[in-house]
Amino acid sequence: MRVGYFLSTEEYGPADLLAQARAAEEAGFSGLWISDHFHPWNDEQGNSPFVWSVIGAISQVCNLPVTTAVTCPTVRVHPAIVAQAAATSGVLLDGRFRLGVGSGEALNESILGGAWPTADVRLEMLEESLELIRRLFTGEVVTFRGRHYTVEHARLYNVPATPPEIYVSGFGPKATDLAARIGDGYISTSPDAELVARFKEGSSGKPAQAGAKVAYAQTQDEGWEHAYRLWPNAGLPGELAQILPTPEHFEQATQLVTIDSTRESVVAGNDPAQHLEQIRSYADAGYDELYIANMGPHFLEMIEFYGQKVLPEVS
Repeated sequence: MRVGYFLSTEEYGPADLLAQARAAEEAGFSGLWISDHFHPWNDEQGNSPFVWSVIGAISQVCNLPVTTAVTCPTVRVHPAIVAQAAATSGVLLDGRFRLGVGSGEALNESILGGAWPTADVRLEMLEESLELIRRLFTGEVVTFRGRHYTVEHARLYNVPATPPEIYVSGFGPKATDLAARIGDGYISTSPDAELVARFKEGSSGKPAQAGAKVAYAQTQDEGWEHAYRLWPNAGLPGELAQILPTPEHFEQATQLVTIDSTRESVVAGNDPAQHLEQIRSYADAGYDELYIANMGPHFLEMIEFYGQKVLPEVS
């Protein structure tokens, strides 16, 4: 399994994200994921830099492949603009860019005031958006009239020689089946062997990526405190992450999350064995790549720790 580093735009500002990208390359991580948010999940996280500006800066400070995890190309940003941003990123990264997409969360996508579509409609919009994006990636003049999007005589003048691959996220059977049908790869965050197998079978074995988080610190208790303070939203069940519209709503909902549940679900501290165990759980589920984010202030120490004590043990 290849292990990359996950850049969390919700928790870190642009300068820290660039420092993490440089350090991840030096430590031996295989690539970068980067989240795409308008809002953080809560005010404690406190950041949300524009992902495309950060990707442009990353292209100038390291040579790792970059995947958005994930961009929603349907509501907040028109798919034609996402296509332009992704094509430019592909040029800047000399072909090392992959566009990870998903059906989005109200937290980021409802800011323009429209109604938040149902899950089925969001998946329909996602499929149509990818059809349009791929046509624009050809560099040809495109006129497109679909059910959700219209483009008149649009052309991208800066496109990489090979269009960026598009990986599609899926957290349930319907989205996973869509990813298998229209994606060049799969994105998720859970070591769910059944969903990975479903994707692999439906896609004839296309690659699958996952993301996970850790809270590196000198003690587990300190790490859990950072995770509980910054990322209690990770403990919310079901579809709440897709339908709650504001950081304030997430702060209300996460009052139900306890420090005990955080201890049970988060890898914290500096014991390499526990970090390796999490990596192996994703490998056993069938993923080809895993991207790991740090929670809390010790991100450079975490990256160095992985480079010295974790990555060398991953086969």
